[in-house]
Amino acid sequence: MKLSEYYKYYLTLHENPKCKLLHFIGQWVTILFTIFVLYNWYWYLIPLIPFVIYPFAISGHILFGEKGDKPSFNKMGFIKAKISDWIMFKDIMLGRLKIW
Repeated sequence: MKLSEYYKYYLTLHENPKCKLLHFIGQWVTILFTIFVLYNWYWYLIPLIPFVIYPFAISGHILFGEKGDKPSFNKMGFIKAKISDWIMFKDIMLGRLKIW
């Protein structure tokens, strides 16, 4: 499945604005954590950076997802899910997607 097709599918798993909001918050926390780690050169924390978002994203699916909704990295792979997270973040920042 091409990334553009996957992203369309990914958005169907994030139709609830509250779920998108938690992903959005998680991406900001990831950015802040990355800055903190790099500024202080806590090199041993660098491997954790890709996983910072998941407490936010998974709680969004649990609290606000539809019945049977599960995080997409379980179904289609970690890399496409991470890329789609960032595309959704960009689309929210540009006002293409609403979170409230």
